[in-house]
Amino acid sequence: MDYIKRHMESYIQQADRAFKALLVTGARQVGKSTLLGHVYPDRPYLTFDDPLILEQARTEPGLFFRNHPYPITLDEVQHIQELFPYIKMACDASDERGIFFLTGSQSFQLMKHVSESLAGRIAIFELSGLSLREIDGIDFHQPFIPSEAYIEQRGKHFRPHQHIWSLIHKGSYPALYKADVDWQLFYSSYVKTYLDRDVNDLLQVKNRLKFMRFLTAMAARTGQMLNYSKVAEQADVTVATAKEWTSVLEASGLVYILPPFSNSALSRAIKTPKLYFRDTGLVCYLAKYLTPELAMNGAMSGELFETFVVSEILKSFSNAGVDYRMNVSYYRGRDKTEQRESEIDLLIEDGDTIYPVEIKMSANPKLTMTNSFDVIDKIKNHRRGLGIVLCMYSQKLWLNERVVALPVEYI
Repeated sequence: MDYIKRHMESYIQQADRAFKALLVTGARQVGKSTLLGHVYPDRPYLTFDDPLILEQARTEPGLFFRNHPYPITLDEVQHIQELFPYIKMACDASDERGIFFLTGSQSFQLMKHVSESLAGRIAIFELSGLSLREIDGIDFHQPFIPSEAYIEQRGKHFRPHQHIWSLIHKGSYPALYKADVDWQLFYSSYVKTYLDRDVNDLLQVKNRLKFMRFLTAMAARTGQMLNYSKVAEQADVTVATAKEWTSVLEASGLVYILPPFSNSALSRAIKTPKLYFRDTGLVCYLAKYLTPELAMNGAMSGELFETFVVSEILKSFSNAGVDYRMNVSYYRGRDKTEQRESEIDLLIEDGDTIYPVEIKMSANPKLTMTNSFDVIDKIKNHRRGLGIVLCMYSQKLWLNERVVALPVEYI
């Protein structure tokens, strides 16, 4: 398959005209350098995966830009912290815009360098794997904030999928959408490269077998509350090590830790975050679901479906240049007056409005699935927006005046 147009392209072009530098972060193989190379095909490009270029940048940073003048695209810049002061000086000395394009796949190291050297000079984007919109070629860029206006506009671009589980199983890495790519070989190579490079760079892990056990144990818990003790027990490591390794998975873009909603009106809310892998194909590989049918019928099918939906929602924000971290959370607990436990899969905040979202791997949505939504009515200075059930039903279906069931293709 030819290059798939990325929704982030137009936002990067806008930032190019406004900032002296821009940074595209994301996991390995999500298409960061391919994206920049497609939008700016004539721009000089260097990757620090090349050991000779990396050594020159580290040992002679002052001479580096004499040999490689800007404007320039620098790939995998988390390896070259020595260059950041020189990038800062170059930005300060020039009135040009878009002189440095940077990419990197380890956000902890990268953001440390950026915050110390380039604050106020750089636009930052987070690229994920292909979204369902991008795969389908749908030119709709709004983040998933499910107001009636959003639903009306999204409905104009609605395209149903007969084989959504094939996409869930396949995953979202662009390389998988080229002809003759073996799914199992791709993911086995991906995991090996991840262990050889990103994990070693961040941790210097000595026991790879234990880290693989840990990675597999985490994959088995996608879509669930993150219990470090159980993961540590299964991987035969300490809880402290499990927490440290989780930070590495998050830093390298493999997982997202969804925070619990916090508000004084919901004092009995559970404070444990939830774990989501960014790519469902990787989960299927680690869980040994070798076909879409095994994934759809396996013990993890509900969690896989939820992981896919949450990932698509996060992509809708980041692809529009919006930081989703301030917008999404989940709720589980007991409020002050009710004895029953309430759970809401996702809360999407937009100003003072909170949209409750329930995610169900069902083609038979019911109003009873939304019984917990009234918890939001107890939160002061906020109002409850439209309630959403994202499911496998084939079309939009109003369940009452405040709740609507939507196919996942409405994300």
